[in-house]
Amino acid sequence: MTQSTTHFGYRDVPEADKARLVGEVFTSVARKYDLMNDLMSFGIHRLWKRYFVATSGVREGDRVLDLAGGTGDIAALLRPKVGARGSIVVGDINGDMLRVGRDRLLDRGLVQGLQCAQMDAEALPFPDRSFDCVTMAFGLRNVTRKDKALAEIQRVLKIGGRALILEFSVLKAELLKPLYDFHSFQVLPRIGALIAGDEGSYRYLAESIRKHPDQETLKAMMESVGLERVDVRNLSAGIVAIHRGYRI
Repeated sequence: MTQSTTHFGYRDVPEADKARLVGEVFTSVARKYDLMNDLMSFGIHRLWKRYFVATSGVREGDRVLDLAGGTGDIAALLRPKVGARGSIVVGDINGDMLRVGRDRLLDRGLVQGLQCAQMDAEALPFPDRSFDCVTMAFGLRNVTRKDKALAEIQRVLKIGGRALILEFSVLKAELLKPLYDFHSFQVLPRIGALIAGDEGSYRYLAESIRKHPDQETLKAMMESVGLERVDVRNLSAGIVAIHRGYRI
C-alpha cells in the first residue's frame, strides 16, 4: 500500500509525519518568533496584521475564532472590536506557541472575553455555525491537509459569517523576485542561526512560503469547500495576501 506524502518545505514526507515536524519547528522558534518576524519582514508584519484586522469587518458582539493564533497578535488587535459583548477563541495546534501568546495576552491585561485552546485546524472541536468570523494569519501554509482545514472553517461559520486568511503568497513584481529569493534563502537562515540558533527551522519557513498555493489556487480551494464571494487583496505586491470568503 502506497503511503500518502506531502511537502515539508522542499522535502516530501509522509502525511502522518508533517504535523510532528511542523510542531518541532514552532516549538523551536516559539520564544524568538516575534523577534524573528521583525527581522524577516523589517517589522512590516505588524502593519500587515493591523490592516488585516482593520478590514476584517468584525463588530461589537461578534464571536471570533483565531486559528494559528499562538502569538496572540491578532487576538489582541481584535479584542477592542468585539467589545464587552463579544468573545475570541485563540486556537493553535502547538502548545508552546499557545503558551507564549497566552502569557503575552495576560501580561497586557487582556483576559475578559478571551479563551485559549490547543486544537487542530483540520478537526475543530466546535459545533456547526458557532462563529461570526474565523481568522487565520500565517498558519494555513503549515497545515497538512489545507482543504480539510478550510472545510472545517466553513463548517463552524454562522450563516453570513466570514473566513479571513492572511498568508504569504506569490510576489507579483518580477523585478523584485531575485532580491526576495536572496533574502528568503540566503539571509533568513543565517539570521535564524545567529539570533535563534536554528538555521533549519527558518529555512523551512522560507521553503513553506514557496510551496503554499498562489492567490488564485487558494481562492479556488476556498470556493470548493462552499465559501462564497471569495476575494483576494494583495499586500506588498503579493508577498502576502488576504483571502476573504463568506458562508451564505
